[in-house]
Amino acid sequence: MVHKKESETEPRLYGWIRTTSAALTHLISASFTVFVAILSRPGTSWFSWHPFLMTLAFGFLMTEAILLFSPHGFFTKTLSHKTKGRVHWILQSLCVFCAVLGLAAIFYNKHLNSKPHFTSWHGLLGLLTVCVVAAQSLAAVPLIYHSLVKGWSLAKLKRYHAASGLITYLLGGCSLLLGLCSAWFTASVGEYTWYLSALCPALGALIIMNQVSRAYIAKQRLQS
Repeated sequence: MVHKKESETEPRLYGWIRTTSAALTHLISASFTVFVAILSRPGTSWFSWHPFLMTLAFGFLMTEAILLFSPHGFFTKTLSHKTKGRVHWILQSLCVFCAVLGLAAIFYNKHLNSKPHFTSWHGLLGLLTVCVVAAQSLAAVPLIYHSLVKGWSLAKLKRYHAASGLITYLLGGCSLLLGLCSAWFTASVGEYTWYLSALCPALGALIIMNQVSRAYIAKQRLQS
């Protein structure tokens, strides 16, 4: 009888932890994006659009697009899988759009100031990330129009999409972290604020990694 109660309490505890983690990720992604927006004041210069749009793309839109499929998401529990897929597609399209605009903004700003392009690790990884997220989004088209590919099962395509999406998300998180090391950001915030800011993409990445890996393991168990 005692063992039964413990086994019932344990899943409830895990469920509560995962629900709390999902809610925390929503809060972190939104707060971090708002903070960067206040700090950069988009519209005051060409450069100001770069940190805002990149944070909006990878810190908020892509995070929310992946969290849609969390079974413990508070706002998405009542949505059908088809609806989640459509909203995911919209958010990812907005993510690519903002990322391309953010890249264009910093490129034009450097052009105006006669500065060399892509000379830092942040710049190189940022360029790679934008290219990868655009390619990964285009590669997801067969998930919507499955007739475009033959010989590939939909389940296999979804697994590859989830794996490549996680890699893309981690690239975006690393780009954001490197952006926090830039002269602009370090000069704009204090030491403790910098560490708190760095925790935002780091925690988001850990929670998203856990969600995707658990979903993959669960599907493997169902198929075995």
